Amino acid sequence: MAMNKNTVLAWATTIMIIVGLALIALGAFRYDDVAGWGFAAVGVGFFAVAWVFNALKGRV
Repeated sequence: MAMNKNTVLAWATTIMIIVGLALIALGAFRYDDVAGWGFAAVGVGFFAVAWVFNALKGRV
């Protein structure tokens, strides 16, 4: 399976979106105290990095 730069960035974006959703879900449904806010904030950070990876496709 040949993977070029764009394919690697697409997979990284997909994986980071899944992890971000999982972290936000943990923060929303599992932890009811201050830790939930931390999990949700890190999940949003994963979305931001995934957005950057998506923007880099075709440019590197």
